[in-house]
Amino acid sequence: MSGDGVVPSPNIWHHTATYELENRACDPDGVIETAMRSIADWAGRDVLDVGCGSGFHLPRFAATARHVVGVEPHPPLVALAARRTRRLDKVEVRAGTAQALPLPDASVDVTHARWSYFFGPGCEPGLRELTRVLRRGGTAFVVDNDGTRSTFGRWFRRGYPSVDPAAVERFWSAQGWEREPLTIAWRFETRADLEQVVRIELDPATAEAALVEHPASAGLEIDYAVNLWWRRA
Repeated sequence: MSGDGVVPSPNIWHHTATYELENRACDPDGVIETAMRSIADWAGRDVLDVGCGSGFHLPRFAATARHVVGVEPHPPLVALAARRTRRLDKVEVRAGTAQALPLPDASVDVTHARWSYFFGPGCEPGLRELTRVLRRGGTAFVVDNDGTRSTFGRWFRRGYPSVDPAAVERFWSAQGWEREPLTIAWRFETRADLEQVVRIELDPATAEAALVEHPASAGLEIDYAVNLWWRRA
């Protein structure tokens, strides 16, 4: 962790092009978006995407939202997100961290963070910031891995043994968040894409073992369990 509290991402910061492949392959059926909309639709509302990375999700929000702000701490990704959305009048990208969001109090209706900073104990400063920027009646969403089930969940538990799913769930419940367990998919166009993504998400030994467990004959889709955590302001 750096002095400003930023936790460097081991995947998108160092393997941006491969992470773009992952974004395209992840949840092609829109399970997460459908679940979010069923809880709090952002049509006509102001949206904040925390840890927006290269801005992959910003156009999706902008399709129906009134205004969208993406916040990202890593300068190269800030530049990428700004280029990606430069023709979208509804979208702006700001440099900043989850612990010090560059937004006024009570300025957004929906916040979204997907695999970004909010991994359980230790993220309390960011949670306080979400509470600060949400308007009354607004909704915060956090998408995180569920290591208790699915093929990727099994690999995740093996690669990150220090992450205790039960402890993470206790943390979120104690903070007053609700959980929507979802099963999504990684669906790739080629075996090479699949292998590249697995290798940026897991340590080398775990990645190679996972690829042996999922040979080319197993196809280009991997089932993937996530938790959609959410809380109303």
